[in-house]
Amino acid sequence: MTQRLNTMTSTQTCSIYPVCLATLRRIPAMLPALLITVLSMAWLLMILLMPTGTAVASPLSQPQQSIVVGYLELQLPSPPLLSNVLPEPEDNGLQGAILGISDNNAGGRFLGLAYTLEQARSADEAELGAALNRWQQQGIQLVLVNAPAATLNAFASQYPELLFFNVGSYDDELRIRHCLPNVLHTLPSRAMLTDALAQWLIKKKLKKWLLITGTRSQDKDYANAVRRSAKRFGGKIVADKDWTFDSDLRRSAQTEVPLFTQTKEYDAVVVADELGDFGEFLLYNTWYPRPVVGTQGLKPVGWHRVIEQWGAAQLQSRFDRQAKRWMTDKDYAAWAAMRSIGETLSHQVPYSATSIRSHLLGSQFELAGFKGRKLTYRNWNGQLRQPIALVHPRALVSQSPQEGYLHPHTELDTLGFDQPESQCRLADQID
Repeated sequence: MTQRLNTMTSTQTCSIYPVCLATLRRIPAMLPALLITVLSMAWLLMILLMPTGTAVASPLSQPQQSIVVGYLELQLPSPPLLSNVLPEPEDNGLQGAILGISDNNAGGRFLGLAYTLEQARSADEAELGAALNRWQQQGIQLVLVNAPAATLNAFASQYPELLFFNVGSYDDELRIRHCLPNVLHTLPSRAMLTDALAQWLIKKKLKKWLLITGTRSQDKDYANAVRRSAKRFGGKIVADKDWTFDSDLRRSAQTEVPLFTQTKEYDAVVVADELGDFGEFLLYNTWYPRPVVGTQGLKPVGWHRVIEQWGAAQLQSRFDRQAKRWMTDKDYAAWAAMRSIGETLSHQVPYSATSIRSHLLGSQFELAGFKGRKLTYRNWNGQLRQPIALVHPRALVSQSPQEGYLHPHTELDTLGFDQPESQCRLADQID
């Protein structure tokens, strides 16, 4: 009976407690692993209890290198427009730069980099020039410029030792003839926009176009880009008209627009009206019921609120929380410029305009820009390669380059002036 009682007690003990005879037999085999675990925990505890800087310091405790970037904006007065229901934001471009600084600091603090933004915004070009001179004396080497091409050219020529990012001018001449070695472009050119539109029109077999051009100089530049794109991709401009009406289209669009657009039959109406003086009134009022595209209607853009694919929704939401408005193409261009700087310095490139420029134009640079493709700079003219979205106010319709348009290097170079078409040779000037 005693032996039976002892057996019962042993069985009950093993059923109640986690350590039984079988477990005890495995302890010798487990000793090496247990010893390693104990030593690892002791080593970790020793590191945590060490005074800061004596062995392994936290990244947040490292000395911070200050990276100051300038933002320069020429604030031009907006002319009166008939369709100016939704005016351009007063901080257009600036908010993108601020978000880019924030994103750079999110990762830069672990690398000992602290980014700050200096800004100068004025309607007086001389005042901006004074700010630029002051920045140079303070050691600032990187400047974002939101200004027309003439202003950008003047500043870049006056300060050749600085690196400028064009975030405000679509001018094609900056990419094909006026090629300053210290200027990079994150805003798409007009040729990139019209090429993206032309690819979509040809793919949809909308080959015959009615081109309507406004009276302003930028409208004529856009129209020239449309004519080039038509020739490049096989579009045919069946009628080319200048808009010369000065009447109030809010009252007369239904009567005047049909008569103005009565011409040879066309597949689409292409509008060149960058400021929005008359283009909005063409939709649904043309002689033939045809799509309106270009600066109004279906529009090619560098960025728009309706872009949410490829992770862009989180970029949009962060911008919305910060700026309390939608992100524009100039905001995106400023953000991309800031992120280009942050991405470059994260690869331990020295902080100098020359070193950063060389890295950006080199083959090692890539920017994740929420556009479904890695973005790089063309090393002959400094233009940031990027897909172009085709949107209407409430939805993304397509994105160019369209499928089937091929290129020996990258399909992104089917948008805008390719290397043989440009007189720029920045790659030959890289140190």
